[in-house]
Amino acid sequence: MKTITVSPQAMPVHELLRQARGNGVILESPEGERFILTPIGAWVGFDVGDSDDFDRETQNTVANKELMGVLASRKARSSGRYLSAEEARRELGLDSGH
Repeated sequence: MKTITVSPQAMPVHELLRQARGNGVILESPEGERFILTPIGAWVGFDVGDSDDFDRETQNTVANKELMGVLASRKARSSGRYLSAEEARRELGLDSGH
């Protein structure tokens, strides 16, 4: 992923950043492409490899103790409430036609 420094004069971009500070925003282009703009905060990424061998990638992912710890922690904190795709779209205010 590439980092781009935003110029102080780019006021429309700064307005988008201001709006994204809370829960993030979804930007939609005139062509209908969607992009997520959200604060990184304490974001953690995990490299699972770029092999064409899915079985090997799965083994590497399961062997990643840090990732497995994060997933176990999230599972323990979850409320047990799961949403269907339709419910998620409705809660996010997304048009189900996309």
